[in-house]
Amino acid sequence: MNKDAGISEDFIRDIVKKDLESGKHASIVTRFPPEPNGFLHIGHATSICLNFGIAAENEGSKCNLRFDDTNPSRENQDFVDSIKKDIEWLGFKWAGEILYASDYFEQLYNFALTLIKDGKAY
Repeated sequence: MNKDAGISEDFIRDIVKKDLESGKHASIVTRFPPEPNGFLHIGHATSICLNFGIAAENEGSKCNLRFDDTNPSRENQDFVDSIKKDIEWLGFKWAGEILYASDYFEQLYNFALTLIKDGKAY
């Protein structure tokens, strides 16, 4: 924490620590949701280290790899494979099976219909 400004230099980890210590949550589930339409850049590496790192640092926690495959015309398997290799190269492993946003399209569509029916969306 930056004592002079009263600002934490790692506020996300501070929040996670507080929530775990208080019992608000028993474990943490994070996720890394890349779109498989290109190779990763330094911003992705930062996100990988944050999300997978928080999960690795906290017993019983996990980080999911969920591809945001919502633009099929720009995506291909080569990018999926490259992203998986990059995550492993950075020293991390995702929890369980790899997830894909497209696996949930029907469920998301039904949620949207419910919101519209309830007057909470249009």
